[in-house]
Amino acid sequence: MEPINVLEYETLAQARMDPMAWDYYRSGGNDEVTLRANCTAYERIRLRPRMLVDVSHCDLSTTVLGTPVSMPIMVAPTAYHCLACPEGECETARAAGEVQTLMVASTLATRPLEDIAKAASGPLWFQLYVYRDRSVSESLVRRAEAAGYRALVLTVDTPRLGRRERDIRNGFGLPPHLRMANFVEEAYADVSEREPGASALAVHAEAMFDTALTWEGLTWLRGITPLPVLVKGILTAEDAELAVEHGADGIIVSNHGGRQLDGVPATIEALPEVVDAVRGRCEVYLDGGIRRGTDVLKALGFGARGVFVGRPILWGLAVNGAAGARHVLELLRAELELAMMLAGRPTVASIDRTLVRWGAAYNQ
Repeated sequence: MEPINVLEYETLAQARMDPMAWDYYRSGGNDEVTLRANCTAYERIRLRPRMLVDVSHCDLSTTVLGTPVSMPIMVAPTAYHCLACPEGECETARAAGEVQTLMVASTLATRPLEDIAKAASGPLWFQLYVYRDRSVSESLVRRAEAAGYRALVLTVDTPRLGRRERDIRNGFGLPPHLRMANFVEEAYADVSEREPGASALAVHAEAMFDTALTWEGLTWLRGITPLPVLVKGILTAEDAELAVEHGADGIIVSNHGGRQLDGVPATIEALPEVVDAVRGRCEVYLDGGIRRGTDVLKALGFGARGVFVGRPILWGLAVNGAAGARHVLELLRAELELAMMLAGRPTVASIDRTLVRWGAAYNQ
């Protein structure tokens, strides 16, 4: 029987994947407190449905930085999709296009950004790390522009990789036949060397990522490209204010899937203060912990323009390639549509903060 929810895909994916690759996908930082909190925080939010509203037609369509999408559910940037299926990110792009939503391709993809663009029928954004040699990052920007990507997503929470103990224990590295396909130089492309007690990706990040990156980096990036720039990894009102001051076109509230600093808030917990700090001056998005359509509804209620889904897409890829990733998106879409109907919110625009509250819904 075909899975009927996202969590059933997780179970099937684990059974089909190499254990080291599975641990890479599932791992969080240190004790994985934030990893778990990203999901469980949604359980503490109660919905306040309105009755006798015409929900004979629910419209899930919206826009992201002016680009129409069929629903406020999009594909987050995640690395190494070829660990899940042979065509990797190209299959992901096909899945996103088939449901008319947006995909963010990762710097650390296992298929070149140009191949991903050729496979896509929907809009694409490109996620960017800033390397110590900024010419490396600028080259990626130029290639993304040429390939038709519509925005850049600057990840700011990774001066170094978080301590992911599953990867350390496994001596994580890519299989020899895989490379980080956006790079030509071997020093940047190859993370296949396995060493007990070390993650090859962490070694790469420590050697290559710009640990001196400051808000000047956002100014630099905006100065070299006409593309809109979103900042991914914001968790506080203070940084949200600085992002707006430095010209961010959007903010993605993210804790890197619980993979960086353990003990930070779940993203849904951080979302309201970021939205309040921004005050409508740029669009705000969220990733982390989305497993149900009601999770999406709650994030929209607290002010997210849309949400990005990471691990569930990888589960779908591992189970059935593009068809599996597409089905994951379709399941979330169907659950969101039903939740909107039952909540009396027939359009995305009708979802606001009166729908959500923390803690017990009603006094007993």
